[in-house]
Amino acid sequence: MKFLSTLFFLASVLSQQTFAQDSSFVQSTKKTSPYKTSFKKDAIITTGAVGLTVLGVLLVQDKKDLTLPQLLAKSKSDVNFFDRGSAGFYSEKANDDSYIPFYAAFASPIAMLLINKNERSKAGQVIVLYTQTLAITSAMFTLAAGTINRSRPLVYGTKAPESLRLAGKSQRSFYAGHTASTAAATFFLAQTFSDFNPDSKLKPLIWVVAAAVPASVGYFRYKAGYHFLSDNILGYVIGAGTGILIPKWHRSGKMQNLSMAPFYQSNIKGITFNYKF
Repeated sequence: MKFLSTLFFLASVLSQQTFAQDSSFVQSTKKTSPYKTSFKKDAIITTGAVGLTVLGVLLVQDKKDLTLPQLLAKSKSDVNFFDRGSAGFYSEKANDDSYIPFYAAFASPIAMLLINKNERSKAGQVIVLYTQTLAITSAMFTLAAGTINRSRPLVYGTKAPESLRLAGKSQRSFYAGHTASTAAATFFLAQTFSDFNPDSKLKPLIWVVAAAVPASVGYFRYKAGYHFLSDNILGYVIGAGTGILIPKWHRSGKMQNLSMAPFYQSNIKGITFNYKF
């Protein structure tokens, strides 16, 4: 979590500096880029999402450990039928393996900038959209993980060390942040590649890879006992949706109709999106 929030903050600063260094940036992108950007709106949205990510991380860190009686009271029968099959799963190897495609996914959109000349010509703009995509994805899953208590599958068995089963970090199964972030990165890559290269024959392959990588992360997180199947499915859908929708919202000036604001009510914290049709 700390790594991701720091990444988002640094990327946000870098992206905004990219805007500032070229005063003709917005005008030039209108001529050849499939996207239209607004420094004011994009800066507000990205900065707001980074701020909510920080809030979410603080809430996650404040998670309380289970007491031993609470742990002993946990039963697989408490888990819904759909997810019960993985209750008790634990594999440290699967957990370690999940980080290989996870980290590779984050680097993939940047690698595409270096490979594809169409995207490279608008690298600053793509970095801005990518930062915004990751920041919004992170804000959503950290707030969910910080405010919703759901024990990980590993808590319901005896394979995992007792200290891990008791730990507060094991009480944030909902929803799968690794899967969501990976999907956001790979589907962002696929969407931006398709927008910059509409006639490329590589598009079907790019989309297949974009779908497969987060699925592999979800599989490893499932086998590791860190997330239930429903956690991974929801994370996959949210991440993929963000990775696709952020670029699409920037097409043809559609972002002009979109606004975002923090939402606070009682114990509910989140992001509200308003879109004028």
